[in-house]
Amino acid sequence: MKIKNVSIIGLGLIGGSLAKALRKSGLPLVINAFDKDDVLDLAIKENVIDNRLRNVQDSLKSDLIFLCLPIKPSLEVFDELIPGLDGNILTDVCSVKLIFQEHWEKLNNGNGFYIGGHPMTGKEKAGFINSDPLLFENTTYILTEDISDNALFTDFRKIIESLGANILYIPAKQHDVIAASVSHLPQLTAVALVNTASLKTENYNFLDLAAGGFRDMTRIASSDFEIWESIIDTNRKQILTALEKFSFEIEKLINWISNNKLDVIKRYFEEARKNRDEIPRNTKGFLNPVYDIFIFVEDKPGMISKISTVLYENGINIKDIELLKIREGTGGTFRLSFESDEEAGHAKKLIENLGFKISD
Repeated sequence: MKIKNVSIIGLGLIGGSLAKALRKSGLPLVINAFDKDDVLDLAIKENVIDNRLRNVQDSLKSDLIFLCLPIKPSLEVFDELIPGLDGNILTDVCSVKLIFQEHWEKLNNGNGFYIGGHPMTGKEKAGFINSDPLLFENTTYILTEDISDNALFTDFRKIIESLGANILYIPAKQHDVIAASVSHLPQLTAVALVNTASLKTENYNFLDLAAGGFRDMTRIASSDFEIWESIIDTNRKQILTALEKFSFEIEKLINWISNNKLDVIKRYFEEARKNRDEIPRNTKGFLNPVYDIFIFVEDKPGMISKISTVLYENGINIKDIELLKIREGTGGTFRLSFESDEEAGHAKKLIENLGFKISD
């Protein structure tokens, strides 16, 4: 299937970054989008898209349709578009997958294709104004269909790879099981942890004494519930399973501590350390790195020296540096890690002032 015309429903952080990355890729694509008029005006002014869609039905004229709205609005549009498919590919970028697969199996008329997608990336700031063509660099892009050896989807695979992403095939149900454990459970745990520690006495506010470790563990507790409401609602079963497993682990700790089984707890700590060391360091996962910034550096002499010099002159220490992605003849994306969010923010401003492109 040759893909020449792409429509993006929703030009927020993900949809806007998708449009910018596709434009930057150099692929011969006509890019259309549907969103609010002011967002479309800005996208056209910046030459990010070619055409505005009057309504979501207009997207059916495209070979490939990306749904980039929050989960519930995406499901509504998904259901609306399925009957009108005629050989097109319909995909989404939502963080739950099984509910889309179930709707597809119920409504599919056999005249189109659905491939569920979940790019493992994001920022804490939303909207088109914060979108970034480098947002997908070195990320894992999960697809619910294995398209690796399917000639029908060669162009679709090329489009995803052009974003700088690495494709990983995970069926919809397994995706939601994994997401419940490594994304949804940590979110709910962080909220519970903050609320548990938010105690006050006449003389003390417990959180006044919270150190960096506590802040790091609970950073995601500041997330907007509007985002999580639909995630919890649509992945309820898997989230409950993850919570029950976590509750079982807490009960084990309670029992061991009550019976002073320090040797057992020691082995438990050692097992946790071993498991944590297996977490990949060179890709973004369901939860984003805390103090990392990502920089695209042109393939020219002295570029890294310019960055390190300005940081040294301003007393900012780079805790870790890693080359993540090389684009032959143009440059590469580097990950720089810092000790605090404040340092990362300061470093970002300094590096941007040098003319480098930053992707959070």
